[in-house]
Formats: sequence, structure tokens, C-alpha cells
Amino acid sequence: MSETVQPEKRGGLFSALLSAWPTVVLSPREFFRSSIVPGEQAPGLLFAMGVVLVSETLRLLLEGNPLPALGGYPVLSAILWISAAVLFLTPAALHLIAALQTVFLIPVAADRGGVSETVQLLGYSAAPCVLAGVPVPEVRVLAGGYSFVLLLIGLSEVHGISFERSLLVGIVPASLAFGYGFRTFDALTTLLARWYII
Repeated sequence: MSETVQPEKRGGLFSALLSAWPTVVLSPREFFRSSIVPGEQAPGLLFAMGVVLVSETLRLLLEGNPLPALGGYPVLSAILWISAAVLFLTPAALHLIAALQTVFLIPVAADRGGVSETVQLLGYSAAPCVLAGVPVPEVRVLAGGYSFVLLLIGLSEVHGISFERSLLVGIVPASLAFGYGFRTFDALTTLLARWYII
């Protein structure tokens, strides 16, 4: 097992995010080959939760906490939102999208990995989206776009299919996870409008 996975068992969520993040971003093929653990969903889930924690915290800090204040306490509303996003929305969305991805893989990957591997590769593919909370459309588009590329690489490596087939079966899950989940489509629309394309 690669060292990129082991820190999750030793030091928790933050050490896992910090140790795995550079490898998945800079050497994704090597990472997906060596760090996806069959039958274990926890590493990818914890990683995705860490990404959402950082992303949403950045977004609320840099956008000036756009949430309605609960009882006049904006900090409390921010803490509740981040907690809900990390502890409830992320696991639910990750598992639903992984299930959808698995269905799309059935006709094209006879020797595919299991659902747990798909959960992990989706979670790790979100690595660039730690920057999706930065309220700069160019940054959000780059983060979401690179996450999409990482997902395609992960599908190819983990499920043994070509990059072209990964594109075919990964476009809808990637759109849901990164386009909508991390607001990449909103940022892209903003850029296109700024450039007078739409």
C-alpha cells in the first residue's frame, strides 16, 4: 500500500489531505495505480470531506459569508453550513455519483473495479477543488476542469478502460460532481458572459 493512503489511519483527515493532495495532483496515474484500496471506501470519502471543508471555508471567508445569519449569529450559520456540507452532503453526493458512475461503467468495463474503488477515485479526483472556494471564476474553472481530467485518468487506471471510454462514461458524473457541486459551471458562465460569448 502506498504511503499516500496510510496517513489517513495515523493522523486523520487533515494529514490525509495534506499527504495525498500533491501526489494525486502531480502524479495522478501513479497515485491511482498504487493508492486505491479494493473494498475500502473510507480513504476517498475522508479525502473528499477534507476538500469540501477547505473549499467551503475559503468560500465563506472570501465571499463574506453570504449565508443568512441564524438568530443574528453569522459565524454560527457558517459553522452549521460547513458541518452539513462536510458531514452529510458530501457522503450522500459522493455515493450517489459513484453509484451512477458504476452503472455507466457496466457496458464498457467488463473487468472493472468495485463501487468502493469508484468512491475513492471520485473523492481523490476532487483534489484541485480545494481552490474552488476562491471567488475568482478562472480559478474555479481551472480547479473543476482539472478535477474532471483526474477523474478520467482515474477511471482509466482503476477500471482498465481507455481514456476515450473514460470520457464517454465520466462526463455526466464529472458534471454533477465538479460542474454543479463545486460551481464550475457557474464560474464558466460568468467568464463566457464577461467575454461576450453568451
